[in-house]
Amino acid sequence: MELFSGDYFLNFFMRYLHVLVGIAWIGLLYYFNLVQVPALAAYGDEAKARSITLDKLARRALWWFRWAAIATLGTGILITGQPTYYDNFLNWEGANSLNAKNAAITVGMLYGLTMAANVWMVIWKNQKVVLANAVNVLGGGAADPAAAGAGRKALLASRQNLIFSVSMLWFMVGTAHFYGESFGNATSSSALTYVLVAVVIGALLQLNALGKLGGTAATNKLLWPYESHKNALITAGLLWAVLWIVSEVMFG
Repeated sequence: MELFSGDYFLNFFMRYLHVLVGIAWIGLLYYFNLVQVPALAAYGDEAKARSITLDKLARRALWWFRWAAIATLGTGILITGQPTYYDNFLNWEGANSLNAKNAAITVGMLYGLTMAANVWMVIWKNQKVVLANAVNVLGGGAADPAAAGAGRKALLASRQNLIFSVSMLWFMVGTAHFYGESFGNATSSSALTYVLVAVVIGALLQLNALGKLGGTAATNKLLWPYESHKNALITAGLLWAVLWIVSEVMFG
């Protein structure tokens, strides 16, 4: 069967799966940030109602969320591991030296990898504390004082993933359909500089979301991008706009 031949299986079918599981991952990311978190905030001090929602709904959603992230990462690795993909998109030497297309996919991949790391190393790690507290409260136990702080850390990382997602998807799609055709005259030095600029901006945002630039308390003014889903959406748009405008200047 042609679909399972080497070229089609890795070049097409893995891309299809990558997009499919990526939809599940990013869709749940948007669900958490735009639907569930604002809804839970409306509960106020109704601890039992919040706990029921977390235990029955969020637990299931988080299962699909974290494994969809792994599936997206795994299929992406299979795609980029192909010799043809390396030659077309990731080869920074020789005739296919670093160009706008290479820079775009590199930035998209780095943002995506950071998002996947956030899912497993920050969001899920802290959400386990929140979920355990929900079960304890439902069983009549006292609330875990560490749950609020853990939830706060998970929220900040989730909002940062929301911010990254807009630009990440832009570069994933733009690699094949925009940056290759529109910026054919980009030099290796400008492409490398662009990657470095995007990495520095992304690193500053990530460190901020982790509380490394002033802590995780709401009194930290640097955390404005994460204090509401509206702020996160505005920041996501600003990040995309900056990266797009800089690419136009550097590659044009």
